[in-house]
Amino acid sequence: MQTDDRATPWLVRYRASPRTRLRLFCFPYAGGAAQVFRLWPQSLPDFIEVCAVQPPGRGSRLREEPFTRLDALVEAAMPALIPFMDVTFAFYGHSMGAMIAFEAARRLRCMGVDGPAHLFVGACRAPRLASEREITYDLPEPEFIEELRRRGGTPTEVLGHEELLHLLLPLLRADFAVIETYSYAEGPPLDCPLTAFGGLEDEGGRARAWPRGRSTRLDSSRCTCCRVTTSSSAPPNRCSKASRGHSGAWPPASHE
Repeated sequence: MQTDDRATPWLVRYRASPRTRLRLFCFPYAGGAAQVFRLWPQSLPDFIEVCAVQPPGRGSRLREEPFTRLDALVEAAMPALIPFMDVTFAFYGHSMGAMIAFEAARRLRCMGVDGPAHLFVGACRAPRLASEREITYDLPEPEFIEELRRRGGTPTEVLGHEELLHLLLPLLRADFAVIETYSYAEGPPLDCPLTAFGGLEDEGGRARAWPRGRSTRLDSSRCTCCRVTTSSSAPPNRCSKASRGHSGAWPPASHE
């Protein structure tokens, strides 16, 4: 992991190098931190730099107040991320991170800034299905903890450690609020390919419901793991294959 004079708490950069031809910005799931992507460089070509996004309230920013609304999070992140978009770049978002990545790409377009060469999303229903989400972030604490158990995404060692759980509850509530208060606004499709990853136990069709357009292709990949996770090999391997499949738009020789 390296830094330069553009260093920002919003990014943890893995394998930063002057030879980088593509930056893969990775957005974490609810309750997750940038460190969940620390092993991804091992599965990616050496010309790809992994830039893990670190929103407030987690990891090195644990003492900061987390965001509770997706639009505010994206608006705050853009000034920190844009300086690192000086080479070809792509977005990968996992669960909550997929929604953030999608809206970040749309925000760049509204700002008149070139967007990602590819958008990868995993373990997330399409944005237009957001209204189907049940509101749970404001449940009383016992019910909220039970909801965490029911969803199965929180490690059992966290659920069984009262002190650690109570330390993480504010972040989990905030992240759930980001997800559950999100309202999708209709708009033109993104001008980049889109790859959606879905696990074998994911709800049927939720990956295929991601928006499509004239220049957007959907490659819905059903992984052999029960659920798509940031530790599974499928997402980084597919990102690697896609990086070689693009002609011109993906790391051109002029970036070397």
